[in-house]
Amino acid sequence: MRFSIIFEAQLADPTVEREHQLFHDTVEQAVLAESAGFDRIWAVEHHSLKWYAHMSAPEIFLTWVAARTSTIRIGHGVVCMPFAFNHPARVAERAATLDLLSGGRLDLGAGRGGTLQETSLCGVDRERTTQEVEEALRIIGAAWQKDELEHHGPLLDIDPHPILPRPAQLPHPPLFLACSRTETLAQAAELGVGALVMGFAGPGSVREMRDAYDAARAARDGERCVSTEVNDHFAVLCPTIVLDDAERARAVGIRGQRFFAQSISHWYGGGGVPDEAVVEGADGKAEAAEMRRAAEQVVARLHEQAVPVRPTSTATFHAEHAYGSAEDAVAYVERLRDAGADEVMCLIQMGTVPQEACVETIRQWGEHVIPHFHGGGAR
Repeated sequence: MRFSIIFEAQLADPTVEREHQLFHDTVEQAVLAESAGFDRIWAVEHHSLKWYAHMSAPEIFLTWVAARTSTIRIGHGVVCMPFAFNHPARVAERAATLDLLSGGRLDLGAGRGGTLQETSLCGVDRERTTQEVEEALRIIGAAWQKDELEHHGPLLDIDPHPILPRPAQLPHPPLFLACSRTETLAQAAELGVGALVMGFAGPGSVREMRDAYDAARAARDGERCVSTEVNDHFAVLCPTIVLDDAERARAVGIRGQRFFAQSISHWYGGGGVPDEAVVEGADGKAEAAEMRRAAEQVVARLHEQAVPVRPTSTATFHAEHAYGSAEDAVAYVERLRDAGADEVMCLIQMGTVPQEACVETIRQWGEHVIPHFHGGGAR
């Protein structure tokens, strides 16, 4: 098992002062993650998604963290790969630079950034995002295989050019794809890249997604692989808050997840502005009731818009995650491991979670949860 933390840079009340403090806080968390024994940190890339994700320049954040650390891996989870967001040759150049300066610690994930809010900012063609992501991965997978990159694809033509510098990890850092549906899991497996499973539905859903990924891997003939280097790593999201006071941890975690869910609903499902008036210190049962109410609102809204409701539509509101004591977190991670996870990506920094709870959660994982799976017992 591998353990990581993923950062969205969420903010429930985004004043300029709070936003600036948030970035310093997330760097502190990332640096602490190394000493706590985490294997990797991931940073998302989103644009103009107020509340949900203020992490718009992850290459800067990750570079800053890399300079403050020495062993923990640094992951793009993910780069928005449509060409109007990031030209693939520029992604390759930036990734190689960060990889060599960090001593070969970079992992590179790809995603669509497909919300209307984001695509309208940068002039992205929403009809081509899936194709552009795949072609970008092909370009990056080939960038350093020869002295010069030459690419003639359905969407881009690149005459021979050297891509400089070369990364420390040759031919390139490990490649991943953000996955939230069966179709993207199959795509990741067929392309020969790792899966970053971004969902809240729990171990049962993870098992189904792992089965879909493995089925596509078994059927893979190599024709669609984007590189000579195949990566079959399967990482899954693990929302978690762990405190000495397990009941408080559950209340803080569910409150954070409800904000996260309402933010997703706002930007991805046409929902209202996230409810920032969550009562401080509300108990877990009250928060769980609010989660159920929010989920019902999403279902109703989706029906009103005649959008087919899939099981994952309200999975974000499922609250049975690694919230509580260290023992609760261990039990939950055991279920994720048994469901087929190679890595758990801890989601700790949610919009309403205070810095002290994030820091204590990282320490609790380092002292009790990670050692359990590495065979050393609690530290």
